[in-house]
Amino acid sequence: MSTTPTTLLDNVNAVFKAYDVRGTVPDQLDEDFARTAGQAYVKVLGVTSMVIGYDMRPSSPGLAGAFADGATSAGADVTMIGLASTDQLYFASGHLGLPGAMFTASHNPAQYNGIKMCRAHAQPVGLESGLAEIRDLVVKGPAVTATRSGSISSHDVLQAYAAHLLALAPVAGRKLKVVVDAGNGMAGHTAPAVFERLADQVELVPMYFELDGTFPNHEANPIDEANLVDLQQRVLAEKADIGLAFDGDADRCFLVDERGRAVSPSTLTALIAARELAKEPGSTIIHNLITSRAVPEIVAELGGKPVRTRVGHSFIKATMAETDAIFGGEHSGHFYFRDFWRADSGMLAALHALAALAGTDQPLSALLAEYERYPMSGEINTEVTDQLAVLAELDATYGDRDDVEVDHLDGLSVVAADWAFNVRASNTEPLLRLNAEGKDSTTMAAIRDEVLTIIRGGR
Repeated sequence: MSTTPTTLLDNVNAVFKAYDVRGTVPDQLDEDFARTAGQAYVKVLGVTSMVIGYDMRPSSPGLAGAFADGATSAGADVTMIGLASTDQLYFASGHLGLPGAMFTASHNPAQYNGIKMCRAHAQPVGLESGLAEIRDLVVKGPAVTATRSGSISSHDVLQAYAAHLLALAPVAGRKLKVVVDAGNGMAGHTAPAVFERLADQVELVPMYFELDGTFPNHEANPIDEANLVDLQQRVLAEKADIGLAFDGDADRCFLVDERGRAVSPSTLTALIAARELAKEPGSTIIHNLITSRAVPEIVAELGGKPVRTRVGHSFIKATMAETDAIFGGEHSGHFYFRDFWRADSGMLAALHALAALAGTDQPLSALLAEYERYPMSGEINTEVTDQLAVLAELDATYGDRDDVEVDHLDGLSVVAADWAFNVRASNTEPLLRLNAEGKDSTTMAAIRDEVLTIIRGGR
Protein backbone atom coordinates (compact mmCIF):
# COMPACT_ATOMS: atom_id res chain seq x y z
CA MET A 1 0.00 0.00 0.00
CA SER A 2 1.77 3.11 -1.23
CA THR A 3 1.11 5.69 1.45
CA THR A 4 2.83 7.70 4.14
CA PRO A 5 3.17 6.15 7.64
CA THR A 6 0.52 8.49 9.06
CA THR A 7 -1.94 7.65 6.29
CA LEU A 8 -1.17 3.95 6.67
CA LEU A 9 -1.94 4.13 10.39
CA ASP A 10 -5.20 5.95 9.69
CA ASN A 11 -6.18 3.38 7.05
CA VAL A 12 -5.37 0.41 9.25
CA ASN A 13 -7.26 1.80 12.23
CA ALA A 14 -10.22 2.51 9.96
CA VAL A 15 -10.48 -0.97 8.48
CA PHE A 16 -9.91 -3.10 11.57
CA LYS A 17 -13.39 -3.38 13.12
CA ALA A 18 -14.51 -5.18 16.27
CA TYR A 19 -14.94 -8.55 14.54
CA ASP A 20 -13.31 -8.30 11.12
CA VAL A 21 -11.52 -6.15 8.56
CA ARG A 22 -13.70 -4.03 6.30
CA GLY A 23 -12.90 -1.15 3.92
CA THR A 24 -12.98 0.21 0.39
CA VAL A 25 -10.81 -1.10 -2.45
CA PRO A 26 -8.19 -0.01 -3.40
CA ASP A 27 -7.80 3.10 -1.23
CA GLN A 28 -8.12 1.29 2.12
CA LEU A 29 -7.55 -2.34 1.12
CA ASP A 30 -5.25 -3.54 -1.64
CA GLU A 31 -3.10 -6.58 -2.32
CA ASP A 32 -0.08 -5.13 -0.50
CA PHE A 33 -2.27 -4.75 2.60
CA ALA A 34 -3.62 -8.30 2.21
CA ARG A 35 -0.12 -9.74 1.84
CA THR A 36 1.06 -8.00 5.01
CA ALA A 37 -2.13 -9.09 6.81
CA GLY A 38 -1.44 -12.70 5.82
CA GLN A 39 2.02 -12.52 7.34
CA ALA A 40 0.68 -10.89 10.51
CA TYR A 41 -2.11 -13.47 10.84
CA VAL A 42 0.38 -16.34 10.74
CA LYS A 43 2.76 -14.70 13.20
CA VAL A 44 0.16 -13.60 15.76
CA LEU A 45 -1.85 -16.83 15.80
CA GLY A 46 1.12 -19.18 15.38
CA VAL A 47 -0.47 -20.71 12.31
CA THR A 48 1.30 -23.54 10.47
CA SER A 49 -1.55 -24.34 8.06
CA MET A 50 -4.82 -22.61 7.17
CA VAL A 51 -7.76 -22.43 4.80
CA ILE A 52 -8.83 -19.44 2.66
CA GLY A 53 -12.08 -18.71 0.81
CA TYR A 54 -13.43 -15.70 -1.03
CA ASP A 55 -16.70 -14.25 -2.33
CA MET A 56 -17.80 -13.05 -5.78
CA ARG A 57 -16.52 -9.47 -5.53
CA PRO A 58 -14.13 -8.59 -8.39
CA SER A 59 -11.34 -7.78 -5.92
CA SER A 60 -11.72 -10.93 -3.82
CA PRO A 61 -9.56 -13.44 -5.75
CA GLY A 62 -6.62 -11.03 -5.88
CA LEU A 63 -6.86 -10.12 -2.22
CA ALA A 64 -7.20 -13.76 -1.18
CA GLY A 65 -4.20 -14.72 -3.33
CA ALA A 66 -2.08 -11.94 -1.83
CA PHE A 67 -3.05 -12.99 1.71
CA ALA A 68 -2.06 -16.57 0.81
CA ASP A 69 1.30 -15.32 -0.49
CA GLY A 70 1.87 -13.49 2.79
CA ALA A 71 0.87 -16.51 4.83
CA THR A 72 3.14 -18.89 2.91
CA SER A 73 6.06 -16.44 3.10
CA ALA A 74 5.62 -16.58 6.88
CA GLY A 75 5.83 -20.38 6.80
CA ALA A 76 2.20 -21.55 6.71
CA ASP A 77 0.68 -24.05 4.29
CA VAL A 78 -2.50 -22.74 2.67
CA THR A 79 -5.54 -24.68 1.45
CA MET A 80 -7.62 -22.60 -0.98
CA ILE A 81 -11.30 -23.55 -1.18
CA GLY A 82 -12.02 -20.92 -3.83
CA LEU A 83 -15.43 -19.31 -4.12
CA ALA A 84 -17.32 -19.80 -0.87
CA SER A 85 -19.97 -18.43 1.41
CA THR A 86 -18.76 -17.41 4.85
CA ASP A 87 -20.47 -20.38 6.46
CA GLN A 88 -18.79 -22.63 3.88
CA LEU A 89 -15.45 -21.24 5.09
CA TYR A 90 -16.52 -21.97 8.67
CA PHE A 91 -17.42 -25.50 7.60
CA ALA A 92 -13.98 -25.95 6.04
CA SER A 93 -12.33 -24.64 9.23
CA GLY A 94 -14.31 -27.11 11.35
CA HIS A 95 -14.23 -30.05 8.96
CA LEU A 96 -10.49 -29.76 8.26
CA GLY A 97 -9.54 -28.55 11.74
CA LEU A 98 -7.77 -25.48 10.33
CA PRO A 99 -7.78 -21.76 11.09
CA GLY A 100 -9.14 -19.69 8.24
CA ALA A 101 -9.69 -16.40 6.46
CA MET A 102 -12.69 -15.43 4.38
CA PHE A 103 -12.52 -12.52 1.93
CA THR A 104 -15.87 -10.77 1.86
CA ALA A 105 -17.57 -7.51 2.75
CA SER A 106 -20.85 -9.30 3.44
CA HIS A 107 -23.75 -6.98 2.58
CA ASN A 108 -21.66 -3.85 1.94
CA PRO A 109 -21.73 -2.15 -1.50
CA ALA A 110 -19.51 -3.24 -4.37
CA GLN A 111 -16.55 -0.97 -3.60
CA TYR A 112 -15.98 -2.69 -0.23
CA ASN A 113 -14.13 -5.83 0.71
CA GLY A 114 -12.85 -7.34 3.93
CA ILE A 115 -11.48 -10.30 5.85
CA LYS A 116 -13.23 -12.49 8.42
CA MET A 117 -10.66 -14.53 10.35
CA CYS A 118 -11.05 -17.52 12.62
CA ARG A 119 -8.98 -20.04 14.52
CA ALA A 120 -9.34 -23.78 13.96
CA HIS A 121 -12.89 -25.13 14.31
CA ALA A 122 -14.33 -21.70 13.39
CA GLN A 123 -13.41 -20.04 16.68
CA PRO A 124 -13.75 -16.29 16.15
CA VAL A 125 -10.90 -13.80 15.95
CA GLY A 126 -11.91 -10.32 17.13
CA LEU A 127 -10.13 -7.32 18.56
CA GLU A 128 -9.99 -8.98 21.97
CA SER A 129 -8.84 -12.35 20.63
CA GLY A 130 -5.97 -11.58 18.28
CA LEU A 131 -7.27 -9.04 15.75
CA ALA A 132 -5.76 -6.05 17.60
CA GLU A 133 -2.32 -7.71 17.56
CA ILE A 134 -2.69 -8.46 13.84
CA ARG A 135 -3.60 -4.80 13.26
CA ASP A 136 -0.54 -3.60 15.17
CA LEU A 137 1.75 -5.91 13.23
CA VAL A 138 0.28 -4.73 9.92
CA VAL A 139 1.20 -1.17 10.89
CA LYS A 140 4.78 -2.24 11.66
CA GLY A 141 5.04 -4.30 8.50
CA PRO A 142 6.16 -7.72 9.75
CA ALA A 143 9.52 -8.92 8.49
CA VAL A 144 9.51 -12.41 6.99
CA THR A 145 11.73 -14.60 9.16
CA ALA A 146 10.31 -18.04 8.39
CA THR A 147 12.82 -20.84 7.87
CA ARG A 148 10.64 -22.31 5.11
CA SER A 149 7.98 -21.15 2.70
CA GLY A 150 4.58 -22.77 2.93
CA SER A 151 2.75 -24.45 0.09
CA ILE A 152 -0.59 -23.62 -1.58
CA SER A 153 -3.07 -26.34 -2.50
CA SER A 154 -6.75 -26.45 -3.49
CA HIS A 155 -9.60 -28.39 -1.92
CA ASP A 156 -13.28 -28.27 -2.91
CA VAL A 157 -15.54 -28.64 0.13
CA LEU A 158 -18.86 -27.55 -1.39
CA GLN A 159 -20.48 -30.99 -1.60
CA ALA A 160 -19.27 -31.98 1.86
CA TYR A 161 -20.69 -28.70 3.18
CA ALA A 162 -24.10 -29.38 1.61
CA ALA A 163 -24.18 -32.94 2.96
CA HIS A 164 -23.26 -31.79 6.47
CA LEU A 165 -26.03 -29.17 6.59
CA LEU A 166 -28.68 -31.60 5.40
CA ALA A 167 -27.55 -34.14 7.98
CA LEU A 168 -28.14 -31.51 10.69
CA ALA A 169 -31.55 -30.42 9.34
CA PRO A 170 -33.05 -33.10 7.07
CA VAL A 171 -36.13 -32.00 5.13
CA ALA A 172 -38.95 -34.54 4.81
CA GLY A 173 -42.72 -34.40 4.38
CA ARG A 174 -44.77 -32.53 1.83
CA LYS A 175 -43.16 -31.01 -1.27
CA LEU A 176 -42.53 -27.27 -1.06
CA LYS A 177 -42.25 -24.52 -3.65
CA VAL A 178 -39.37 -22.33 -2.52
CA VAL A 179 -38.20 -19.02 -3.98
CA VAL A 180 -34.58 -18.18 -3.16
CA ASP A 181 -33.19 -14.68 -3.71
CA ALA A 182 -29.38 -14.92 -3.65
CA GLY A 183 -28.98 -11.20 -4.36
CA ASN A 184 -26.15 -12.05 -6.80
CA GLY A 185 -24.20 -13.16 -3.72
CA MET A 186 -22.72 -16.42 -2.53
CA ALA A 187 -26.03 -18.21 -2.01
CA GLY A 188 -25.97 -18.42 -5.82
CA HIS A 189 -22.99 -20.73 -5.29
CA THR A 190 -24.14 -22.75 -2.28
CA ALA A 191 -27.91 -23.03 -2.85
CA PRO A 192 -27.63 -25.18 -6.01
CA ALA A 193 -25.39 -27.66 -4.17
CA VAL A 194 -27.85 -27.88 -1.28
CA PHE A 195 -31.10 -27.88 -3.24
CA GLU A 196 -30.01 -30.40 -5.86
CA ARG A 197 -30.02 -32.88 -2.96
CA LEU A 198 -33.63 -31.87 -2.25
CA ALA A 199 -34.91 -32.19 -5.81
CA ASP A 200 -37.67 -34.61 -4.79
CA GLN A 201 -38.65 -32.42 -1.85
CA VAL A 202 -38.38 -28.86 -3.15
CA GLU A 203 -39.40 -27.07 -6.32
CA LEU A 204 -36.76 -24.34 -6.44
CA VAL A 205 -37.42 -20.94 -8.01
CA PRO A 206 -34.03 -19.19 -8.21
CA MET A 207 -33.62 -15.42 -8.22
CA TYR A 208 -30.38 -13.56 -8.93
CA PHE A 209 -28.16 -16.64 -8.66
CA GLU A 210 -25.59 -15.13 -11.04
CA LEU A 211 -22.48 -14.29 -9.00
CA ASP A 212 -21.94 -10.57 -9.48
CA GLY A 213 -20.17 -8.45 -6.89
CA THR A 214 -21.53 -5.26 -8.45
CA PHE A 215 -25.03 -6.26 -7.21
CA PRO A 216 -26.95 -5.22 -10.35
CA ASN A 217 -30.44 -6.03 -9.01
CA HIS A 218 -30.46 -4.83 -5.41
CA GLU A 219 -28.12 -4.61 -2.43
CA ALA A 220 -27.45 -8.00 -0.86
CA ASN A 221 -28.69 -6.74 2.51
CA PRO A 222 -32.05 -8.32 3.33
CA ILE A 223 -32.34 -6.65 6.74
CA ASP A 224 -33.42 -3.60 4.69
CA GLU A 225 -36.93 -4.52 3.58
CA ALA A 226 -36.48 -2.51 0.36
CA ASN A 227 -34.23 -5.37 -0.75
CA LEU A 228 -36.98 -7.94 -0.11
CA VAL A 229 -39.53 -6.41 -2.49
CA ASP A 230 -38.52 -8.52 -5.51
CA LEU A 231 -38.69 -11.70 -3.44
CA GLN A 232 -42.04 -10.78 -1.93
CA GLN A 233 -43.52 -10.16 -5.37
CA ARG A 234 -42.11 -13.39 -6.75
CA VAL A 235 -43.43 -15.47 -3.85
CA LEU A 236 -46.92 -14.13 -4.54
CA ALA A 237 -46.62 -14.55 -8.32
CA GLU A 238 -45.39 -18.14 -7.98
CA LYS A 239 -47.86 -18.99 -5.19
CA ALA A 240 -44.82 -20.31 -3.35
CA ASP A 241 -44.82 -21.76 0.15
CA ILE A 242 -41.84 -19.70 1.35
CA GLY A 243 -39.21 -17.22 0.20
CA LEU A 244 -35.59 -17.19 1.37
CA ALA A 245 -33.27 -14.17 1.10
CA PHE A 246 -29.54 -14.27 1.79
CA ASP A 247 -27.00 -11.51 2.26
CA GLY A 248 -23.87 -11.17 0.12
CA ASP A 249 -21.76 -13.79 1.89
CA ALA A 250 -24.82 -15.95 2.70
CA ASP A 251 -24.22 -16.21 6.43
CA ARG A 252 -27.58 -14.53 7.13
CA CYS A 253 -31.04 -15.68 6.08
CA PHE A 254 -34.42 -13.92 6.08
CA LEU A 255 -37.84 -15.44 5.40
CA VAL A 256 -40.88 -14.27 3.46
CA ASP A 257 -44.14 -16.13 4.10
CA GLU A 258 -46.71 -17.28 1.54
CA ARG A 259 -48.53 -13.94 1.85
CA GLY A 260 -45.41 -12.05 0.82
CA ARG A 261 -44.81 -10.77 4.37
CA ALA A 262 -41.30 -10.46 5.79
CA VAL A 263 -40.75 -12.65 8.86
CA SER A 264 -38.92 -11.24 11.86
CA PRO A 265 -35.56 -12.95 12.56
CA SER A 266 -36.71 -13.15 16.18
CA THR A 267 -39.58 -15.36 15.02
CA LEU A 268 -37.20 -17.64 13.15
CA THR A 269 -34.97 -17.71 16.25
CA ALA A 270 -37.91 -18.94 18.33
CA LEU A 271 -38.87 -21.57 15.75
CA ILE A 272 -35.35 -22.99 15.53
CA ALA A 273 -35.00 -22.87 19.32
CA ALA A 274 -38.16 -24.95 19.64
CA ARG A 275 -36.80 -27.51 17.16
CA GLU A 276 -33.45 -27.74 18.92
CA LEU A 277 -35.10 -28.05 22.33
CA ALA A 278 -37.24 -30.89 21.02
CA LYS A 279 -34.00 -32.64 20.08
CA GLU A 280 -32.25 -31.91 23.40
CA PRO A 281 -34.77 -30.92 26.11
CA GLY A 282 -33.53 -28.53 28.77
CA SER A 283 -30.73 -27.12 26.64
CA THR A 284 -29.46 -23.55 26.76
CA ILE A 285 -30.49 -21.12 24.02
CA ILE A 286 -28.64 -17.84 23.45
CA HIS A 287 -30.39 -14.67 22.29
CA ASN A 288 -29.01 -11.18 22.00
CA LEU A 289 -30.59 -8.26 23.77
CA ILE A 290 -32.41 -6.80 20.76
CA THR A 291 -34.17 -10.08 20.02
CA SER A 292 -37.87 -10.04 20.88
CA ARG A 293 -38.65 -10.98 24.47
CA ALA A 294 -40.91 -13.60 22.95
CA VAL A 295 -37.74 -15.66 22.42
CA PRO A 296 -36.76 -16.13 26.09
CA GLU A 297 -40.43 -16.54 27.03
CA ILE A 298 -40.90 -19.37 24.52
CA VAL A 299 -37.58 -21.02 25.42
CA ALA A 300 -38.54 -21.01 29.13
CA GLU A 301 -42.04 -22.34 28.38
CA LEU A 302 -40.46 -25.22 26.45
CA GLY A 303 -38.20 -26.08 29.38
CA GLY A 304 -35.03 -24.54 27.95
CA LYS A 305 -32.62 -22.08 29.54
CA PRO A 306 -32.58 -18.69 27.80
CA VAL A 307 -29.34 -16.70 28.14
CA ARG A 308 -29.11 -13.08 27.02
CA THR A 309 -25.95 -11.59 25.46
CA ARG A 310 -24.63 -8.44 23.87
CA VAL A 311 -24.97 -7.92 20.13
CA GLY A 312 -22.16 -9.44 18.07
CA HIS A 313 -20.96 -12.86 17.02
CA SER A 314 -17.95 -12.94 19.33
CA PHE A 315 -20.22 -12.50 22.37
CA ILE A 316 -22.70 -15.08 21.12
CA LYS A 317 -20.01 -17.66 20.36
CA ALA A 318 -18.16 -17.10 23.64
CA THR A 319 -21.37 -17.47 25.64
CA MET A 320 -22.31 -20.59 23.69
CA ALA A 321 -18.95 -22.10 24.58
CA GLU A 322 -19.32 -21.17 28.26
CA THR A 323 -22.85 -22.58 28.55
CA ASP A 324 -22.70 -25.40 25.99
CA ALA A 325 -25.74 -23.80 24.35
CA ILE A 326 -27.24 -25.78 21.52
CA PHE A 327 -28.33 -22.72 19.51
CA GLY A 328 -28.09 -18.94 19.41
CA GLY A 329 -30.00 -16.32 17.44
CA GLU A 330 -29.57 -12.64 16.70
CA HIS A 331 -32.23 -10.24 15.48
CA SER A 332 -29.88 -9.28 12.63
CA GLY A 333 -30.48 -12.65 10.98
CA HIS A 334 -27.42 -14.52 12.26
CA PHE A 335 -28.12 -18.02 13.62
CA TYR A 336 -25.48 -20.07 15.46
CA PHE A 337 -25.44 -23.82 15.92
CA ARG A 338 -23.44 -25.86 18.42
CA ASP A 339 -23.26 -28.72 15.91
CA PHE A 340 -21.83 -26.32 13.31
CA TRP A 341 -18.84 -25.42 15.48
CA ARG A 342 -20.92 -22.67 17.14
CA ALA A 343 -20.67 -20.75 13.88
CA ASP A 344 -23.46 -18.97 12.05
CA SER A 345 -25.05 -20.37 8.92
CA GLY A 346 -27.84 -18.75 6.94
CA MET A 347 -28.33 -21.92 4.90
CA LEU A 348 -28.69 -24.14 7.98
CA ALA A 349 -31.28 -21.72 9.40
CA ALA A 350 -33.14 -21.89 6.08
CA LEU A 351 -33.14 -25.69 6.16
CA HIS A 352 -34.61 -25.65 9.67
CA ALA A 353 -37.44 -23.45 8.37
CA LEU A 354 -38.03 -25.76 5.39
CA ALA A 355 -37.95 -28.87 7.59
CA ALA A 356 -40.51 -27.38 9.98
CA LEU A 357 -42.76 -26.28 7.12
CA ALA A 358 -42.54 -29.59 5.22
CA GLY A 359 -43.51 -31.43 8.40
CA THR A 360 -46.87 -29.66 8.68
CA ASP A 361 -49.90 -29.04 6.47
CA GLN A 362 -50.06 -25.42 7.65
CA PRO A 363 -48.93 -22.44 5.61
CA LEU A 364 -45.83 -20.69 6.93
CA SER A 365 -47.82 -17.79 8.39
CA ALA A 366 -49.88 -20.18 10.52
CA LEU A 367 -46.84 -22.22 11.54
CA LEU A 368 -45.11 -19.10 12.81
CA ALA A 369 -48.11 -17.50 14.51
CA GLU A 370 -47.31 -19.04 17.91
CA TYR A 371 -43.80 -17.55 17.80
CA GLU A 372 -44.91 -13.99 16.99
CA ARG A 373 -46.11 -12.25 20.13
CA TYR A 374 -45.02 -8.62 20.07
CA PRO A 375 -44.88 -6.08 17.24
CA MET A 376 -41.34 -4.79 16.74
CA SER A 377 -40.04 -1.56 15.24
CA GLY A 378 -37.06 -3.04 13.48
CA GLU A 379 -33.72 -1.27 13.85
CA ILE A 380 -34.01 2.50 13.42
CA ASN A 381 -30.71 4.35 12.95
CA THR A 382 -30.27 8.03 13.71
CA GLU A 383 -27.11 10.07 13.15
CA VAL A 384 -26.17 11.67 16.46
CA THR A 385 -23.19 13.91 17.16
CA ASP A 386 -22.83 13.10 20.88
CA GLN A 387 -24.00 9.54 21.39
CA LEU A 388 -23.03 9.41 25.07
CA ALA A 389 -24.96 12.57 25.90
CA VAL A 390 -28.15 11.24 24.31
CA LEU A 391 -27.79 7.87 26.04
CA ALA A 392 -27.34 9.73 29.34
CA GLU A 393 -30.51 11.73 28.67
CA LEU A 394 -32.46 8.55 27.96
CA ASP A 395 -31.06 6.98 31.11
CA ALA A 396 -32.14 10.00 33.14
CA THR A 397 -35.60 9.95 31.57
CA TYR A 398 -36.35 6.28 32.23
CA GLY A 399 -33.84 5.17 34.87
CA ASP A 400 -35.72 6.40 37.95
CA ARG A 401 -39.14 5.07 36.97
CA ASP A 402 -40.55 2.43 39.30
CA ASP A 403 -42.40 0.60 36.53
CA VAL A 404 -39.37 -0.30 34.41
CA GLU A 405 -36.17 -2.33 34.58
CA VAL A 406 -33.01 -0.76 33.17
CA ASP A 407 -29.66 -2.31 32.30
CA HIS A 408 -26.51 -1.28 30.44
CA LEU A 409 -25.28 -4.61 29.06
CA ASP A 410 -25.07 -3.08 25.57
CA GLY A 411 -26.19 0.53 25.38
CA LEU A 412 -29.40 1.16 27.31
CA SER A 413 -32.18 -1.41 27.66
CA VAL A 414 -35.49 -0.46 29.26
CA VAL A 415 -38.22 -3.04 29.93
CA ALA A 416 -41.77 -2.30 31.10
CA ALA A 417 -44.77 -4.56 31.43
CA ASP A 418 -46.18 -3.64 28.01
CA TRP A 419 -43.13 -2.48 26.04
CA ALA A 420 -39.35 -2.56 25.83
CA PHE A 421 -36.58 -0.82 23.94
CA ASN A 422 -32.81 -0.85 23.49
CA VAL A 423 -30.66 2.03 22.25
CA ARG A 424 -27.00 1.39 21.50
CA ALA A 425 -24.22 3.21 19.72
CA SER A 426 -22.71 1.94 16.48
CA ASN A 427 -19.10 0.80 16.79
CA THR A 428 -18.13 2.32 13.45
CA GLU A 429 -20.47 5.22 12.68
CA PRO A 430 -21.96 8.23 14.55
CA LEU A 431 -25.28 6.44 14.89
CA LEU A 432 -27.65 5.42 17.64
CA ARG A 433 -29.64 2.27 16.90
CA LEU A 434 -33.15 1.91 18.37
CA ASN A 435 -35.10 -1.33 18.62
CA ALA A 436 -38.52 -1.18 20.28
CA GLU A 437 -41.44 -3.56 20.82
CA GLY A 438 -44.83 -3.48 22.49
CA LYS A 439 -47.77 -5.64 23.47
CA ASP A 440 -49.57 -4.34 20.36
CA SER A 441 -48.79 -2.08 17.42
CA THR A 442 -50.16 1.04 19.09
CA THR A 443 -48.05 0.54 22.22
CA MET A 444 -44.94 -0.18 20.16
CA ALA A 445 -45.42 2.92 18.01
CA ALA A 446 -45.93 5.11 21.08
CA ILE A 447 -42.70 4.07 22.83
CA ARG A 448 -40.80 4.11 19.53
CA ASP A 449 -41.83 7.68 18.80
CA GLU A 450 -41.27 8.81 22.38
CA VAL A 451 -37.69 7.55 22.37
CA LEU A 452 -37.00 8.85 18.85
CA THR A 453 -38.06 12.33 19.93
CA ILE A 454 -35.34 12.31 22.58
CA ILE A 455 -32.73 10.79 20.25
CA ARG A 456 -33.42 13.21 17.41
CA GLY A 457 -33.40 16.17 19.72
CA GLY A 458 -29.69 15.39 20.22
CA ARG A 459 -28.71 15.60 16.58
